[in-house]
Amino acid sequence: MDCIPAPGLVVDYAGHLATYDGLLMGEVMYLPGGATKGDWRSEDFAAVAVRHSDRRGPPAEGIEACGDYRCFWSLNFAMRRATFLAVGGFHEGYNGYGGEDTDFGKVLDTAGVPIAWIKGGLAHHQYHPHHMPPVHHLDSVIRNAELFEARWGYRTMGHWLHAFRLMGLIDDRPGQPIRVLRRPDDADFALTGQQSHQPYANTASVIRLLEERVAASAAAA
Repeated sequence: MDCIPAPGLVVDYAGHLATYDGLLMGEVMYLPGGATKGDWRSEDFAAVAVRHSDRRGPPAEGIEACGDYRCFWSLNFAMRRATFLAVGGFHEGYNGYGGEDTDFGKVLDTAGVPIAWIKGGLAHHQYHPHHMPPVHHLDSVIRNAELFEARWGYRTMGHWLHAFRLMGLIDDRPGQPIRVLRRPDDADFALTGQQSHQPYANTASVIRLLEERVAASAAAA
């Protein structure tokens, strides 16, 4: 819903899937605020769109196999319908934000269905305010992490849980249910919120800041 496919997206995917029976991940570029106001053309986006700093880019050409199912990201992907149905599709127990992509990647990995990046299959992600880590989805992230653990024996979304723990929002010690210690407040939303000049929010930069604060606090103690 928040992506605009480039004119060649379907042709790119169809061409590769004619000979490759697996899941393909196309390119994603992020648009700044205002890029889709007024008259616009897809080819105009190249001048303003940026790549996400925490996600790997496409291969220089063709297809490149991905050996880590955790890389799967449903923002922009394609696969053969028969293969999607054969593995059962997405697990419908996930409710709200988080975990469903990693679960599906794990399903594919277990079933022996390969995952790969492609050059092409481009989609432009439209700007909208967001939070990373997603403190506005705290409850669903917790619930879905525990559902993933029940299905696979370990928790996913570890980077978000780590950030929530550094913020003092949760207690997620192993072997016990995740416990909410407090609700996110205005300072948490300000820390994690995407600013109007940013094409995307970035969990890694927030974690680095939180870890620096923890280290400084420990040094001062």
